Amino acid sequence: MKNLKMIAMLCYMVICTLLLGSCSKDDEVTPEPQLTPSEILASTAWETTNAKNNKGENVVLTDANVSNFVGFAYFKSDGTFTMFNLDDSPKMHGDWSVSADGKTRTIVAKNAAGETLFTRIVDITVLTKEEFTYRIYPNNDNKSVYFDIIHTPTTHTEPK
Repeated sequence: MKNLKMIAMLCYMVICTLLLGSCSKDDEVTPEPQLTPSEILASTAWETTNAKNNKGENVVLTDANVSNFVGFAYFKSDGTFTMFNLDDSPKMHGDWSVSADGKTRTIVAKNAAGETLFTRIVDITVLTKEEFTYRIYPNNDNKSVYFDIIHTPTTHTEPK
């Protein structure tokens, strides 16, 4: 009986040691910090990879309704941006911002002298680390016809 108690106590100690030893800080998951909409947009380079119309149908990127919005975009954390066509030719540069609620993006395109060429405000429909989609309206008076311009992260190096 004494030996049985000794074996039981030994087994109990081995099990407790194994359980305590398996508890490790390596298993703790550190939550990713919450990024603001502006931080998300500036966190990566973006490439136009798709466009959809108001019916949810894919639109080829060469379609006249969307081709002006296709390319590579580089939003820097200092509030400036550069955009290039898919052949790496320069498209535009200037200043950008995203509303605090992440619902709109504003770009102010500038010429080489720093003078404003135009300002464009678009509705953001998706803004995550995996996708940036904004909506354009061919006719601002008709919100039923629109195109969603879809961008995904790219490792494409910004042309000089």
